[in-house]
Amino acid sequence: MIFNILALLPLALFVSAGSGQCNTGVIQCCNNSTTYESTAAKNAFDQAGLVNVEAVVNAFVGLTCSGISVVGTSDGCSANQEPLCCEDNSYNGVVSLGCTPINVNV
Repeated sequence: MIFNILALLPLALFVSAGSGQCNTGVIQCCNNSTTYESTAAKNAFDQAGLVNVEAVVNAFVGLTCSGISVVGTSDGCSANQEPLCCEDNSYNGVVSLGCTPINVNV
């Protein structure tokens, strides 16, 4: 019995690692996500005082974001917000860079 459990452990760890965890920072609740090249992102860059922002491959920009502390609770994102995992959240919620969508229902 213990052998069967140990045999399945690597598979369980692999599945849990890809289940929307945020390994780069705080999960953000954003009112919008868009590409780096979009007009909305460029306007947010201007508002945040960012110049020469380089796109992160396969990542998005989160707009009007706030951090959450507990996933899957009433402290999470509201119905009209999108949970994102962002690498750079240091622009007072105006814009978050290097974002990827996460699935908080996993």
